[in-house]
Amino acid sequence: MDIVFREFIKSIKLRMKDNKVIVLYGARQVGKTTLIRELVKNTKHLWLNADEPDVLEKLQNKTSSELKTLTGDNTVVVIDEAQRIENVGLTLKLFTDELPGIKVIASGSSSFELSNKIKEPLTGRKWEFMLYPFSYSEMKNHTTAVEEKRLLEHRLIYGYYPDIVNHPGDAEFRLNELSESYLYKDILALGVVRKPDRLQKLLQALAFQVGNVVSYHELGQICGINNETVETYVDLLEKSFVVFHLGSFSRNLRNEIKKSRKIYFHDNGIRNSIIRQFNPVSLRNDIGALWENFIISERIKFNSVRQLRPNMYFWRTHSGQEIDYIEESGGELRAFEMKWSQRKKHKIPESFATTYPEHTFEIIDRMNFDTLIS
Repeated sequence: MDIVFREFIKSIKLRMKDNKVIVLYGARQVGKTTLIRELVKNTKHLWLNADEPDVLEKLQNKTSSELKTLTGDNTVVVIDEAQRIENVGLTLKLFTDELPGIKVIASGSSSFELSNKIKEPLTGRKWEFMLYPFSYSEMKNHTTAVEEKRLLEHRLIYGYYPDIVNHPGDAEFRLNELSESYLYKDILALGVVRKPDRLQKLLQALAFQVGNVVSYHELGQICGINNETVETYVDLLEKSFVVFHLGSFSRNLRNEIKKSRKIYFHDNGIRNSIIRQFNPVSLRNDIGALWENFIISERIKFNSVRQLRPNMYFWRTHSGQEIDYIEESGGELRAFEMKWSQRKKHKIPESFATTYPEHTFEIIDRMNFDTLIS
């Protein structure tokens, strides 16, 4: 398959002309290396993979003179898996402060490690970007809107990881391999997870609860761990780009749920692989959850590429009224309800509409979903 044009590349290219470090985050196998190779293909560059022990040795605790010698006459330096490097923040700071004219691109599959290591040394010296699996918008532009809509049910089951998109006939095997070989690699490397089987149980429990309000206490009982450990594991899964959460929206109503969360997966295929469920849409009883996960994760990609940062929530009352997804930006509330089935009529809860008159409301179904995510 031809290389899919990543929408993010436009934004990153605009930041290639100054001396700040470009930091690219993203899960393993989402295409960071391919994107960076596209960025630097017409430059004189040095590529350093910190997964290699000898490369790691060349980059750890070096002076600016040593870094200059290493760089030679290259104008761009790429440091892949930069979180592996001890004191990487100081190393990158030396590049920006002492080696003018050299552009550094650093990438990492663990935001927990890399962000912590560069936050203070690179204050005011970096541009940060997040790369996700392919998006609906990118694939629509790569082929056609008609073709991508034809593949919608396939995407709901197998997701958008590049290797899966490029090998649709082998998607199930490759997804299982991806989730088993790469999903936990960076988390386990931290040494925080003492019982990996509990992490696996937690992921399975989260996969079955997509679209529902989750209770850390309940999850702990299912997995045999305490609330604090559940919270730690979920935090690590978020920082490794496996899952993300929405908090509950609440301002005025006494009946609103005020401190709760829903947890979604960044990719439908990974979610389905975790529970080993690849049945077609017509045979599934979780299509509503798959649709909700798909639309919200695609909306996050859409906003990220356009550098939009709305506050994101769901809304629910103790009496069971709910709205799947809310964006708050500039004093405006945009409310969305995700409906795979087009047969059911749905109206915004009257209590929400009355309490928050500054809102807009839209049903997102198979006929109009592309207006929200592309």
